[in-house]
Amino acid sequence: MPTYLFRCDDCGDTERAFTMAAKPDSIHCPGCQEPARSVVASPHLGVGGSPAARLIDTTERSAETPAVVSRVPGASRRRQEVSRDPRHAKLPRN
Repeated sequence: MPTYLFRCDDCGDTERAFTMAAKPDSIHCPGCQEPARSVVASPHLGVGGSPAARLIDTTERSAETPAVVSRVPGASRRRQEVSRDPRHAKLPRN
């Protein structure tokens, strides 16, 4: 997700990440709540496919919309079927 630079006349610059389709022309300044206009700046380029970048992206996404799980992680043990064969009953158990 690209990071954009916004400039407030009173407080200075602030950076925010938006998708390209959702980038606003201005945001509210975090310091004074006045409008901060978008500024054309050099892009922040990086290695987007690195494990560190994927971890950061996943962490940021989960802050807003945490993953919903249907079962406890690590509890994927299948139920073991019990044999009804009488010869198996004679085998030693540990």
